[in-house]
Amino acid sequence: MLIELIKEHHQLIGWLGLLSVLTFFGSLLIIPWIIARIPVDYFQYEKRNPIHTQSPRPLLSKSLNILKNILGWLFILAGLGMLFLPGQGMLTVLIGMMMINFPGKYRLEKKILCRPSVLRAINWIRTRSKRPPLTVSRNGGLCESKIPDQEAL
Repeated sequence: MLIELIKEHHQLIGWLGLLSVLTFFGSLLIIPWIIARIPVDYFQYEKRNPIHTQSPRPLLSKSLNILKNILGWLFILAGLGMLFLPGQGMLTVLIGMMMINFPGKYRLEKKILCRPSVLRAINWIRTRSKRPPLTVSRNGGLCESKIPDQEAL
């Protein structure tokens, strides 16, 4: 029965396999590049103040914002898939969340980042990229410490 299903959908299975390989290697290249560019104090504050600026080209600004949100959702979906497939699932979800706009986003990002394994992984990638580790506030923040233990790295 399973063999018949595979024979019937061999082309779809091939495309899904190719997509899996591309997202795996793509995440290995893109995720570290994005993580290295996060400002060191991005998670330092209790609240994120929204930036309200008037754009000289509001249509272009709105279009880019929509494109950024779509790309963010694609990262989230790929990250959720990578929780079960090869790849950097939690990091990809975090990057996707950083790209989209929704109420409570900063608090949720910070909660994910405060998982010791996620913070260690992000700071390890930043160290390899010759960037300082991310700092997370103690007061008003969700994390217990600013920087993960050096012994755990």
